[in-house]
Amino acid sequence: MNQVQSAHALTSLNEPPSGADSLRQALDCLRIGITLYDGSQRFSYANRHYFYLFREFPGHDQLVGRSYDELVRLEVETGATRLPDGVSGLEAYVASRCRQLAEGTSAPRDIFLDDGRIIEIKMRRTPSGSIGLWADVTQARENYGRLTNAVEMSTDAFAFWDSRDRLVMCNAGFAQIHGHSGERALHGIGYEDLLSETLDHDLIALDESRTDFMARRLQAHRAPAGAITMRLKTGQAFLLRERAMPDGGRASVFTDVTDRTRTEAAFAEQGQVLARTRHTLERQNEYLAALARRLDDAERSATETKQAFLRTMSHELKTPLNAIIGFSDLLRTSSGRFSPSQVTEYADLIHGAGNNLLRMLNQILDLTKIASGQFRLRRDRLRVSAVFGRACESVEDAAHAKGLNLTVDCPDDLSITADEGALLNALGQGLHNAVSFTGHGGNIRLAGWRDGSLLCLQIDDDGPGIAPEKLPSLVQPFTQVPVPGAEHHGGAGLGLTLVKAITEQLGGQMTLSSEPGKGFSLALRLPAQ
Repeated sequence: MNQVQSAHALTSLNEPPSGADSLRQALDCLRIGITLYDGSQRFSYANRHYFYLFREFPGHDQLVGRSYDELVRLEVETGATRLPDGVSGLEAYVASRCRQLAEGTSAPRDIFLDDGRIIEIKMRRTPSGSIGLWADVTQARENYGRLTNAVEMSTDAFAFWDSRDRLVMCNAGFAQIHGHSGERALHGIGYEDLLSETLDHDLIALDESRTDFMARRLQAHRAPAGAITMRLKTGQAFLLRERAMPDGGRASVFTDVTDRTRTEAAFAEQGQVLARTRHTLERQNEYLAALARRLDDAERSATETKQAFLRTMSHELKTPLNAIIGFSDLLRTSSGRFSPSQVTEYADLIHGAGNNLLRMLNQILDLTKIASGQFRLRRDRLRVSAVFGRACESVEDAAHAKGLNLTVDCPDDLSITADEGALLNALGQGLHNAVSFTGHGGNIRLAGWRDGSLLCLQIDDDGPGIAPEKLPSLVQPFTQVPVPGAEHHGGAGLGLTLVKAITEQLGGQMTLSSEPGKGFSLALRLPAQ
């Protein structure tokens, strides 16, 4: 018969009195309280040390048959036990104590006596009920508290592991290194599990593979005395020392060696800097020579750009000026030879050449203002259909002369906040480009619609079109791309350059799309507000 069965036999009527007395005497000699409960959680026996712990309790016979919850209430009512901090009331405390007895899993629980003592309770099931073990752990808890305070005050990070390699105690510094704000959340976690979790959170700066690092850490941890250096992603560096404890557990100590590591790294970096400096000095002459060549190339490029500008402008300015001078001379010297219709025709040619010259000069002036930051904008609420109407008026005569069909597709209530002059200038330049390149009897469509917070303004024509790979060249100043089948001649190649610049000044974006034989599209996407 084992001890538990013998203790239960104390209440059996069949047990010889002499045997029961001997067992009671033996149990009364123990320095730990022992209580027995039947299957209904009712008190059946307690040894003498139990009543030493609870001196205010009545005698043994007055407790026999009482339920466990009655005894817990009696502890509190007699003032023997005080409610621990954080418990909402007596009923909650009684319920938690009864759950411990019912579960009987040996999980210890501390209760606090009114005189300052701390009693650890362990409950275990027996074949006919339960047995309770009551031990005074006041001194042990005080020693543990002193150790905890000493560890917490240390500048090093500490952790202690039991024989199963599970964490039993650590300080806040250890928790912070492993990405936790408090140490309680780590109690009971395995060493390998905590190491994997820290690596998963990417807290450790690795100079090797994850597998190799874990193997090196575990080797140092399981050795009688091991040490490695570890760096965090924050830049901190720690010397990790591992020691085996007499009880089979282990202790881990993290010492911050960041300053020392940084000093060593600084020396190493300084050596690298010196080597790089020497290498840089060796290449200095090559760099200076290359820089001189680049400056020469830039000067030549600027000269070529200037020459291209002068060539283009001299040609494009001379063409309308020659027309103006030539036809005006004819009218001035031989006016009597011409019929009224011829005079009107020559006057129209002079007027057209003058307008072309004025448009070219205005384009150059506008681009100059934009480049120098002098292009001033006003913000007015504009009705888009009205702006479309004025833009169409600027090309109406030229479109009519070529028999072009010019249509507008725009809701009457569509509006935009923008500078009217700048917007009209951009649309006029786009329409002039479409009229110039669209053949006789062709179609030009001007459309506007809202797309979320943006306003889309688009000019489409059914002219000869252009290959998509040539579209980027159209926005380069003074660049003209030959278009097979187009009737357009002349121009400085500034129209689309100016449209793009004005659109960007208005906070929008210009896009071009075209294919040979499928016309040309110019789209402006502008903020509606």
